Amino acid sequence: MAMIGTAGVFLLAFSEFLALVQLLIYGGAIVIVIVFALMLTRIEDFRNLNDNGQWLLAAIISVSLLIVLLLGLFGSPIENNSGSGIPMRYLGKALFTDWAIPFEIASFVLLVALIGTVVLVRGDDEERP
Repeated sequence: MAMIGTAGVFLLAFSEFLALVQLLIYGGAIVIVIVFALMLTRIEDFRNLNDNGQWLLAAIISVSLLIVLLLGLFGSPIENNSGSGIPMRYLGKALFTDWAIPFEIASFVLLVALIGTVVLVRGDDEERP
């Protein structure tokens, strides 16, 4: 939800490209990493946790924070800003010329992380041939 909210802030700032990147990268890739982390967690370690009775305090704090956020959102006027951005062709040219090597390095790091995850998941099963 926070990732969608951040994309909404980019839309309010008239930066549609950054909103789309926010949704695609963080909404897609990071959520999948979180799902992998949850799948790799052993649930048996958490079955014996008891409720400590702090849910009421947590609910009160959560509702009060929601009220403060809503008051801040609806209490301040939103100005219509036409925003003067750069054309997309300049951004595309920069991404595929000046920033091509950093993107390739980032993709290689993500590939290594994915291979490492597969090795970790497959390494626990001893009954596989």
